[in-house]
Amino acid sequence: MAKPRDYKAEYAKYQGTPAQKKNRAVRNAARNTLLAKGVVAKGDGKHVNHKTPISKGGGNAPSNLSVKTEANNSSYPRTKAGAMKMAKKGGKITGRKK
Repeated sequence: MAKPRDYKAEYAKYQGTPAQKKNRAVRNAARNTLLAKGVVAKGDGKHVNHKTPISKGGGNAPSNLSVKTEANNSSYPRTKAGAMKMAKKGGKITGRKK
């Protein structure tokens, strides 16, 4: 049986850090921007995407925001440790949600 997640430790170690709180606030502000415009709604299952990621200097300007489905905005498959799975030589990463 898999070991249950320790959410408190996870929050203390990563999600509760000042940098992550700032990133979360930026993402929430982006969603609120499109929510006010009526592009997304609470519980609609849509994701607000930053065309230029926040980590690469992208902001919350309307020109940098788009709406995507969860499947189109999800990450590549991850290992149990959280690292991105690597592609085989010369191949593509398989198993990405579509």
